[in-house]
Amino acid sequence: MNKGILTILLLILSNTFMTIAWYGHLKFKELNWFNSLGLFFIILISWGIAFFEYIFQVPANKIGYLNNGGPFNLWQLKVVQEIISLSVFTVFTILVFKTETLRMNHLIGFVFLILAVYFIFKK
Repeated sequence: MNKGILTILLLILSNTFMTIAWYGHLKFKELNWFNSLGLFFIILISWGIAFFEYIFQVPANKIGYLNNGGPFNLWQLKVVQEIISLSVFTVFTILVFKTETLRMNHLIGFVFLILAVYFIFKK
């Protein structure tokens, strides 16, 4: 498999776990058993989920990095990760948090991020 595609797939998996770890607990409060947990235990649960983020993030960066034979320099790796992170977050928010809406100002902000990708990759 192409190293660029593999890097992107691993980053998507990584960011899925990251989003669940960072924001999932806000939705889990609807579970009765979860409400009885203190903040410390919620942090531990999030760390447990975030562990899987690192299982995918570290190999993605190692495989994708130019100096390791990958297609991306550090700037490109970071901006690709950010775009994937926001994309995963957007899908997660729309599907899981039904009370949040995607508005025009969000879409305009995403267009500017896509422009950032263009300029980061421009030679």
